[in-house]
Amino acid sequence: MWPRMLRRAAGHNPAPGPTGKPLRPAMSDSATPPHPPIRSFVVRAGRMGPGQARALAELGPRYVLPHALAPLDMDRVFGRRAPRVLEIGFGMGDATAAVAAAQPDTDFIGIEVHPPGVGSLLKHIGERGLANLRIVQHDAVEVLRDMIPPASLAGVHVWFPDPWHKKRHHKRRLIQPPFVAALVRHLVPGGYLHLATDWQPYAEQMLEVLSAEPALANTAGPGHYAPRPDWRPLTRFENRGLKLGHGVWDLLFTRSS
Repeated sequence: MWPRMLRRAAGHNPAPGPTGKPLRPAMSDSATPPHPPIRSFVVRAGRMGPGQARALAELGPRYVLPHALAPLDMDRVFGRRAPRVLEIGFGMGDATAAVAAAQPDTDFIGIEVHPPGVGSLLKHIGERGLANLRIVQHDAVEVLRDMIPPASLAGVHVWFPDPWHKKRHHKRRLIQPPFVAALVRHLVPGGYLHLATDWQPYAEQMLEVLSAEPALANTAGPGHYAPRPDWRPLTRFENRGLKLGHGVWDLLFTRSS
């Protein structure tokens, strides 16, 4: 279904200083340092296997895009004009690689902060020869703000984001009204937003937030979750959960204007 929809569907930053980082106003000795921004992720330690490390060294310079304070020229990056889909938090990249391999006429940009996951997806890219896939190893909020041109995406995937189970950590959840509004600004009219989670309270929050965004329409009907599209592969983690009787909730919305 979605490859057809993709064809129908076919973005005040501080000035950079000499190091390439934004200039910040100087603080007096008595000034209180600003509170660090809330992150929707935690960089967890993880062992990088030899194949992942080799892929990172050999393929990283070609397929990993550095974070930049300027919109991407996606036609130049991919060497063609095609529908573009952004995936936020691809984990180890198995599902990302499978989707990119199945849709060679669509270009994909995956965002992930964990080095083993980046190395794993690069390994897939090398083994499958995936020319339609690029990676940004950086915070998704900043990548969307700084690098993705407005109205440039045919779709966005956010599959199994960290649910931040504890109530005091709910503010760290990625799917919040301001971020969803930012995602919508980067979708083309008719573009889609596909979310999935195995944590029911987070699914309920996602449904509430997406339903409240006036520019989005629920493809499953008001108040309903969508069936898993056949083009979204089951992850190993998801498969294990399903065998244990855990639920999974998909949400599929389109930009209506």
